[in-house]
Amino acid sequence: MSDPLHPLTPHHLPFYIAKPGETDVLMIVMGIFLIVAVLGVGNIYLRLHSLPERMAHKSQKLQFEIVAVLGLLALFTHMHLLWIAALLLALIDLPDFGTPLRSIAASVEKMAGFAESAPAKAPEKALFVEAATLAEKTDSSGFKKEVHSHV
Repeated sequence: MSDPLHPLTPHHLPFYIAKPGETDVLMIVMGIFLIVAVLGVGNIYLRLHSLPERMAHKSQKLQFEIVAVLGLLALFTHMHLLWIAALLLALIDLPDFGTPLRSIAASVEKMAGFAESAPAKAPEKALFVEAATLAEKTDSSGFKKEVHSHV
């Protein structure tokens, strides 16, 4: 037995109207579509939001860290100007000042005679090497020996 329809109901009902006691297929399909759409738009938003970080990943470490912090601040504060600043900073190739300065510092250490105390050595060994080097350069009275050069 089927339930009799209301007398004012049209005789032909569209397919998307569920009969009493049946599953509403259109509502289930639209629910799945809504979940997929929200996840898809969210994924696109997060990929677009991380664009400056992915662009700056190939650059220097400091530049990458600044871009990443600007991106996080833009994400959590909803200040789009920070995201634009991160994008512009990722696009700009900053000059590398650190490498030449480290080279100059290493050269000055080598000229001063401190080349043996490399940071790769263990701290105890580095201190021992520095003390031994200092002892070689000083005489028994504690004063530095004079090193004569023809240059």
